[in-house]
Amino acid sequence: MSTLTPPKSGTAKASEASLRGSVHVILRTHRGSLWAAGALLVLGIGTIAALLAWVAVQRCPDEDVDACGNDDLYALTTAQNAAESLLSGGGSALLLLACLVGAFVTGPLIARELESGTFRMAWTQSVSPARWLAARLAVPAALSVAGVGLLSLVYRWGWTEVSHPLAFGLGWFNNGIFPGIGPVAVGYALFGVAVGALCALLVRRMLLSIVVTTAVLGVVMTGFTQRRRMLWPVDRILGNGHPGANAWTTETGMLTASGEKLFGRDCPSMDADHDIVGCMKARGGVTDFTDYHPASHFWPLQLVETGILLALAALAVFAAFRVLRRLHG
Repeated sequence: MSTLTPPKSGTAKASEASLRGSVHVILRTHRGSLWAAGALLVLGIGTIAALLAWVAVQRCPDEDVDACGNDDLYALTTAQNAAESLLSGGGSALLLLACLVGAFVTGPLIARELESGTFRMAWTQSVSPARWLAARLAVPAALSVAGVGLLSLVYRWGWTEVSHPLAFGLGWFNNGIFPGIGPVAVGYALFGVAVGALCALLVRRMLLSIVVTTAVLGVVMTGFTQRRRMLWPVDRILGNGHPGANAWTTETGMLTASGEKLFGRDCPSMDADHDIVGCMKARGGVTDFTDYHPASHFWPLQLVETGILLALAALAVFAAFRVLRRLHG
């Protein structure tokens, strides 16, 4: 006979109702912020749509992005140039949005109640501490996933329409592009929500929790930006070959007979005529190499980074509930 006793239906319905009630209270209390977030979402989507419409109007009949009748000289149209400039930083903007969700939404949402003591009122109205925290995690998580996910899809659409082989700064691997054209942006949004909640519970002061959350998110974002190339094994070309314009070249240099890598930066350059290749050969270099990520590595890199972020978010949520239980039972 099982020792587990199922909860009474009345208790389960009351718990479900209390959770729904907590969510309803959060949405009603912060409806001003929700309207502002919705307005920003519409503004972002409208901006990208307007840019693409402008580019389409100025585009030549042969689909060239340069000015019509200017076949001897490559010169972008005004619309194409503006679209490239604005979209080149779209991924960074989505990362900033994820940081704002964690630092200025989830964190203050929890820390403000802990600091002011208003959480006690909710706990005395058939809302357990766990359900109180679950509601304050679920609402920003659901809204941020919906908002950031939609913006990411629209941004990828805009980037696809504007990008071309000669575009500068629009490569899929660029730091200002990569986070915004795949699920990585959603991963950062969920990670920001989880970190914001954990920092709020640990610090229990609104302003201080904002500072700590921002610092943690900044460190993680910087770490991924600098080490993203290491998330998936690179391909290698030996000799003087080139991986192509759409590939992400990560390292170039020479290999010794034993396979050790030599780089031009390791050879001190005394003047403009210094022979860096000769320097590497003198140190034992026998063949050139180029390590790179082809375009086919885009999705593996995206999924690995997103998976790590979701795992970190899950750990932060688990830690948040443990801290809540330790502090308040």
